[in-house]
Amino acid sequence: MKSIKRIHKSTDADPTREKLLVAAWRIFADRGYRAATIRQISVAAGANVAAVNYHFGDKLGLYTEVVRQSMQTAEIEAVQSALDLSAPPEEILRAVIRTRVRNICRKDRPDWHFQILAHELAQPTPALRQLIEKVGRPLANRLLELIGKMIGLPANHEKTRLCAVSIMGQVVVYTFADPLLKGAWPELKLTPDQVERIADHIADFSLSYIQGFRAKTSARSIQRTRPSVKPRASK
Repeated sequence: MKSIKRIHKSTDADPTREKLLVAAWRIFADRGYRAATIRQISVAAGANVAAVNYHFGDKLGLYTEVVRQSMQTAEIEAVQSALDLSAPPEEILRAVIRTRVRNICRKDRPDWHFQILAHELAQPTPALRQLIEKVGRPLANRLLELIGKMIGLPANHEKTRLCAVSIMGQVVVYTFADPLLKGAWPELKLTPDQVERIADHIADFSLSYIQGFRAKTSARSIQRTRPSVKPRASK
């Protein structure tokens, strides 16, 4: 495993708290939430077992903080900034896609980040559900509003949701299908230039569908509202 790097550190961080987090990242990544124990983490951190309860409340509190940091606050802020742009919807969507692709394809992330996400996909915990409610859902709702505006449908419409899932699915595949992708595409190196091309392709591909769908629905709307012309009676 690569060396564990700190994602977030408060200015008044307690040394014991930081040691517990570093130990927890490694152990949760190796064993998953259910198999890991507070005692294992405390021993690895050189701390008393009671320290976990003191700093995080319980094992779930510690794990929730680890998952939160694995999601990376800086990335969340970058997506929020992209959504806050004062620009046409198409440009905002392109900026969101570019931000997500750049963050997912970063090569400086330690292995534990991906291992914890893999554990969560296999066996979701209350920690992930809490973070989705507090962080993920508000961002997803804003994305749905943006796409709904672009295709002329409500944010909660099935087609709007399908578009959003399709767009983000194109992004996350570069994380979770990495071994398969590189097996079928040996030239995939995820260099900065290639990452930019990938982001542009996903945006172009997605916007092409959105624009086509909007044009099709607009044409149908015009057909429905156009008054029918009755044939002239023959004299």
